[in-house]
Amino acid sequence: MSVAKKEYKRVTVKSLVEMKQNREKISMLTSYDYSMAKIVDAAQVDVILVGDSASNVIAGHETTLPITLDQMIYHASSVVRAAKRALVIVDIPFGSYQSDSKEALRSAIRIMKESGAHAVKVEGGSEIRQSVSRILEAGIPVMGHLGLTPQSIYKFGTYTVRAKEDKEAEKLKQDAKMLEEIGCFGIVLEKIPAALAKEVAESVSIPIIGIGAGNGVDGQVLVVHDLLGMTHEFNPRFLRRYMNLYEEMGKAISKYVSDVKHQDFPNDSEQY
Repeated sequence: MSVAKKEYKRVTVKSLVEMKQNREKISMLTSYDYSMAKIVDAAQVDVILVGDSASNVIAGHETTLPITLDQMIYHASSVVRAAKRALVIVDIPFGSYQSDSKEALRSAIRIMKESGAHAVKVEGGSEIRQSVSRILEAGIPVMGHLGLTPQSIYKFGTYTVRAKEDKEAEKLKQDAKMLEEIGCFGIVLEKIPAALAKEVAESVSIPIIGIGAGNGVDGQVLVVHDLLGMTHEFNPRFLRRYMNLYEEMGKAISKYVSDVKHQDFPNDSEQY
């Protein structure tokens, strides 16, 4: 059972650790622009993730791979200007940290300096240890991401559940421990068995945020466009749609078109 909720004027990485210690679940949503981030922040969401999922939901790409560092900084700076309470975390995009720890540090520094974000997120485990360590050594907070890592989709070949086999599950557990040991403040676990996610959450002292990883973790994250039903073709089991904005917005826009065509808009009271 959760204890009494502590009020945070500004959520920090320290706040998230406290939430885990106090067994208070952490809420996390994506945002990519000022207007949406302002709404999400006012709703008391704890963490806003400026995800490389902008590549999909904003730019219309099939994967997250095409989005650039400059584009991520643009989206992040828009979100930071709106967020008064939430911790803002930014994905370092594909190709900006994996192969060269010096490039990883340069990418993280650019995000922090040019956007004003509070932390960065990277995908992977032992294979990116050097890059993560170098970023952390510079004093930049890092959140990890394990399980289904969308930047590696062409290696996986599918968006199916990860770590169902013992070998992959064991590596995931070891990677989570490693990320904690080198100093990451939290980890996202995406699309893995709920029992495994719960085991990982109980084995580390840092917050574990799930997406398609069951309810035994310390918090949840969703893409805000999915939650609001602005997207309608993406229907994974873990997604709960709280609205159907795709339909509602379509109706509103169709009504506007009709009113313009029939000279009902603007009416006498809507002009000067």
